[in-house]
Amino acid sequence: MAIILPPLPYPSDALEPAISAATLEVHHGKHHKAYVDKTNALIAGTDHEALSLEDIIVAADKAKDRKLYNQAAQAWNHGFYWNSLSPDAAAPDDDLSEAIEQAFGSVDEAVSQLVEQGETHFGSGWAWLMADAKAVSVTTTHDAGCPVGGKARPLLVIDVWEHAYYLDRKNDRKAYLKAVADRINWTFASDNFGRKGIWTYPV
Repeated sequence: MAIILPPLPYPSDALEPAISAATLEVHHGKHHKAYVDKTNALIAGTDHEALSLEDIIVAADKAKDRKLYNQAAQAWNHGFYWNSLSPDAAAPDDDLSEAIEQAFGSVDEAVSQLVEQGETHFGSGWAWLMADAKAVSVTTTHDAGCPVGGKARPLLVIDVWEHAYYLDRKNDRKAYLKAVADRINWTFASDNFGRKGIWTYPV
């Protein structure tokens, strides 16, 4: 089963001025596509070929196959990232709002911590809003670090690799993070909070 490059869930100019159409077109059409293509090349003719992307990530991690893990995890992370953003303003549903307020005091504070941790994260990676059986939290992962196979489930993510913002912001990661903070897809995050498992990559 080949891994696909899913289309963006909105037009490429829908997130402007937070993220330009040019950035989205390059980020999705070149970077994400490259991860998908390389994952497919690595699994061709192997037992992984019949697996879901989630199962490929778990298997690669277990086998310590970093080459496959990095490509597959980056494909998954990008699919999740596109859905974590939206041109339409919304708010967390009541259940997620309550959990966020218990953990952070307010939704604004949760977003502030997401931006702060994303800004101060050293090097490339991802800033996540996560949930486990106890609480909602903010964390970051380095490089291709991916929550698939972990105990906590991701609610939303912001890409803090430089290619996510360099065309628009040069090296000003903070400006990018503050801009995309207004494009968070709280409907998607709320859906993920209510799931028993985690979001699955499109097939």
